[in-house]
Amino acid sequence: MVTEHQQWLAQLEKKSMEKQEQFMNDIASKLRRPRQRHAPTQPFRGAPDFWTELEWDEEKRIQAFTDNFVSVGAHIARVQNMEEVSQFIANKSHELSARYIIRQNEQALQDLGLEEQLPDVQISVWNSQADENWRARAAEADIGVVMADYATAYTGSVTVLSSPEKGRSVSLLPTVLIIIIPVDRLYTRLGETLDRFDEAGRENLPAGIHFISGPSRSSDIENDLTIGVHGPGIVYGLIMG
Repeated sequence: MVTEHQQWLAQLEKKSMEKQEQFMNDIASKLRRPRQRHAPTQPFRGAPDFWTELEWDEEKRIQAFTDNFVSVGAHIARVQNMEEVSQFIANKSHELSARYIIRQNEQALQDLGLEEQLPDVQISVWNSQADENWRARAAEADIGVVMADYATAYTGSVTVLSSPEKGRSVSLLPTVLIIIIPVDRLYTRLGETLDRFDEAGRENLPAGIHFISGPSRSSDIENDLTIGVHGPGIVYGLIMG
């Protein structure tokens, strides 16, 4: 019985390989090219030297990031320190009539003193209570506040890592997202960020690595663009320093 079953599987595999061969031959014929049966030689791997050596000065990084970030519908503000960050968030909360803010559980964000700045606004800290449904709390929030781990000038994107203290929901679910971007975390190329993950090794990778390039944008087959369907519809980047 076992032998008959193995023979049946072998026949199925043979038929499958014959169909695959015919399929690939048909493609090659339609392209009028010979079949490629071996992987092509790749004399170069990775980014070329001229790209890995590209590095802009601080002002050019800030300008390029600003241009790229704003071009997709996000907003940028320059601030000098966390005191100005706190004031910006307070002003924006009043402007938007925010009633509920959620922030990541980081000391730098604790030092903002938002509770003192906004006594009439409910402010929650991600994962600060074990019995709370934090995803639901993030979905109810008017504003989410996060700290960027890295940012890339060339692509206009921000990298935010996940951990028990830094839930992805804080940057994904609120109506408005405010990202604090220390200028010393703003790099020229995306590879400068990705190299750090390679150096850390697979066992040290965070639970999630999230790239944010402005507000959520969704488009259907008729090119109707909708903002805010799969994430915040309003995003502010605060370049600090």
